[in-house]
Amino acid sequence: MHLASLWRSTPFRLALTFAVLFVSAFLVAGIVTYQLFKQELLDNLDRSITELHTLVSSTYGGDDLEDLTATVSTYSRLASTRDHAFALVGPAGNLIAGNFTPSGAQTGITTESGVTLGLKYSGDYRLISGSVGANRLVIGQSFNETDRLEDIAFRIFIWATVGVVILAMAGGLLVAVRAQRRLDGIATAMTAVSHGELQTRVPIRGNNDDIDMVSRQINEALDRLSTLVETMRQVSSDIAHELKTPLNRLKMHIEDAVADDGSGRDVAQSLESARIEADQINATFEALLRISQIEAGARRTRFRQVDLADIVTTVAEIYDDVADDAGLVLVNQVKPGTQVPVHGERELLTQLLVNLVENAIRHCPAGTEVTLSVLVDEGKAVATVADNGPGIPREEREKVFRRLYRLDKSRTTAGSGLGLSLVRAIVDLHGGQARLNDNRPGLRADIVLPTL
Repeated sequence: MHLASLWRSTPFRLALTFAVLFVSAFLVAGIVTYQLFKQELLDNLDRSITELHTLVSSTYGGDDLEDLTATVSTYSRLASTRDHAFALVGPAGNLIAGNFTPSGAQTGITTESGVTLGLKYSGDYRLISGSVGANRLVIGQSFNETDRLEDIAFRIFIWATVGVVILAMAGGLLVAVRAQRRLDGIATAMTAVSHGELQTRVPIRGNNDDIDMVSRQINEALDRLSTLVETMRQVSSDIAHELKTPLNRLKMHIEDAVADDGSGRDVAQSLESARIEADQINATFEALLRISQIEAGARRTRFRQVDLADIVTTVAEIYDDVADDAGLVLVNQVKPGTQVPVHGERELLTQLLVNLVENAIRHCPAGTEVTLSVLVDEGKAVATVADNGPGIPREEREKVFRRLYRLDKSRTTAGSGLGLSLVRAIVDLHGGQARLNDNRPGLRADIVLPTL
C-alpha cells in the first residue's frame, strides 16, 4: 500500500487522530504528575529544614548560648556547604557560628542563591530563619538532591513520552493498515461484482467485529443480487421458451382468419381463438408484473393485523363448491373461534391460499381430499394446504417456485406456471417461508409466517 493512499484513507486518519489524542492525554497527565512531584519534593525539603531548625533550636537553654553555638558549629563543620548552610546571628547582626553570613533579617522559609549567601556553591538554597532567644538561627539546605531527583523524573518522562509516541504511531499505523486492507477487500469484491463477477464475495476474518458484520451484510446482499440476476436470466429464458408456443398459435389463428376472410368464409371462430390466446399471453404478463411488484416491497405499506385463521376459513368456504364440482372433497380443519393474528395484507394472503387450493384442485384426480388448517407452532403461524393426490417429486419441489416452471405432467393442464412463484413472492414479502413436503401420499404445502 502506497503511503499517499494510506494517508488519504479514513482508518489511517482515525488511527492518527486517536494516537494524537492519546499522546496529548499522556503529556497532560505527565506534566501534572511532574509538577506534583516537584511540589512534593519542595514540601519534603521544607519539612526537613524545619525539623532540623527545631532540633538545633532545642539545644538553647535560657541565656546560655554555649550548647547552641557548639551545635551550630558542629553541624557547620560536618556538613558540606554544597548541601547545608548554618548560621547563628547575634542581636547586632554579628555571626556567632556557622558557615555563612545571612543577608537581611527576614524570618520564615525563603529561597536564596548560594552567590547571594556568599557560599562557594552557586545553586539555590531553601532557608528557614527563626528567633532563638535574642538571636536568629538560619538553616538552609540546597536544592542539589531535589534537582537531581527532578532531573531523573524529567528524563523518565521524556523517554516515556518518546516511547508512547512511537508505540501510538506504530500501533495506529498497524491498525490502519489492517483495517484498510479489509476495506480494500470489500472494494475489490464490489469492483469485481460491478464487472459481472457475481460469484465474488467479501472475505470474512471471523473476528465478529463491525467490519465482519458489514461484510456479511454485503455478502447477503450479493447473494440476493446473484439470485435475482439468475432469476431474471431464467425468467427471460422461460418467457422466451414458454411464450413461443402461444405466440405461434396466435400467429396461426390470425393467418387462418386472414385466409378465411380471403376465401369468403366466416372468420369469427379463428378470431375468437386468437382472442383466447392473446388473453392467455396477457394474463401471463400481468402475473409476471404482479410478482415483480410484490417483490419490490411496495405493498408493505398496506400491512395491517389480520386473522390468518379467518382467511383460511373464507377461502375454504369459497372453494368448497368448486372442489365439489371437480369431484374433490375440501375439508376445513380450522375450529370455530380460532384466531391467529399476523402482520400482513389480507388480499395477498388470500391470493396465496387461493393459488395453493386451485393448484390442488387442478392437478389432483377426482376423489382426492384437500384439507386446510392453521396453527401456531413455536411462535410461528403455519397455514397448511394438504392433499392425498399424486404429489410432487422431491427433486422438483424447489423448482416449481420458479417463474413459468411446470412439471412435464402438468403441461397438458391450463396454467402459466406462475401460481407458486406468486406464492413464494407473497411469503417472502411477509418475512415467512413456503415449504412443500410429502403428505404420504400427496403434497403438503406449509406457509410459515411470524405471529404478532
